Amino acid sequence: MSGQTPARRTVLKGAALAGTAGLGVAACSTESKLGHAQTPTPTAPVELGAPEEVPVGGAKLYREQRLLVHCPAKGRYKAFSAQCTHAGCVLDKIEDNEGNCPCHGSRFDVTDGKALKGPATNPLPAVPVRVVGGKLVAGPEA
Repeated sequence: MSGQTPARRTVLKGAALAGTAGLGVAACSTESKLGHAQTPTPTAPVELGAPEEVPVGGAKLYREQRLLVHCPAKGRYKAFSAQCTHAGCVLDKIEDNEGNCPCHGSRFDVTDGKALKGPATNPLPAVPVRVVGGKLVAGPEA
């Protein structure tokens, strides 16, 4: 470092910061496996699995399908898009009935989709969900 001029250090430091700033963009990019979907809710029925996988009073996140399902009472289900309404990133976890967006920290109530913490202000879109043949199916009817 002793041979570098201050100007060179400043340029290198700026390049390093630009590189790490790009990582946040990649996490929310449409190029990522779970990036933005043009339509945040299913346009065809999506099979999710056994209804028993969703705990009564809790919720389960289906990241690959971009959905979360809440079970308010045994045999009753509510589903929402798991794509954040701020920048479109897919929620990464559910803690204490709150869905977390890993990109900018938005939090959503999994019982009603309401935005609890910004930057997102719009709720998660509701998705029809039903039990068909012993499996949860979300999205429009076929």
